[in-house]
Amino acid sequence: MSDEMFERGLKIRKEVLGAEYVEKSLHAADDFSRDFQNLVTEYCWGAGWGRSALTLREKSLLNLVMLGTLNRSSEFKLHLKGALTNGCTREEIKDTLMQLAIYAGIPAGVEAFRLAREVFAEIDKA
Repeated sequence: MSDEMFERGLKIRKEVLGAEYVEKSLHAADDFSRDFQNLVTEYCWGAGWGRSALTLREKSLLNLVMLGTLNRSSEFKLHLKGALTNGCTREEIKDTLMQLAIYAGIPAGVEAFRLAREVFAEIDKA
């Protein structure tokens, strides 16, 4: 990949997840994990999120379904906050999680709704 792809990914990653979170992740990288952080920024955020056929909102909703289906709770919660940053409403998120439950199974839906409620409670409290 290229420096241009990394920079595109860094911009989008900060836009969706927040500059503070991204900077913390990059600064916490050590010799073991630095290459992985670069890969995530370049490949996921530059090459993936940097494509233009889907909006950031649509990508966020898709990620919630995939991460919820895979039972990746930390990433799910992070991307739920990103979905809100990207302008997704709670109603859209609820309908997305209903689709997840129907097609990926009720247990995955139960967990996704539980995690979403945790994130919403955290945001409402702040």
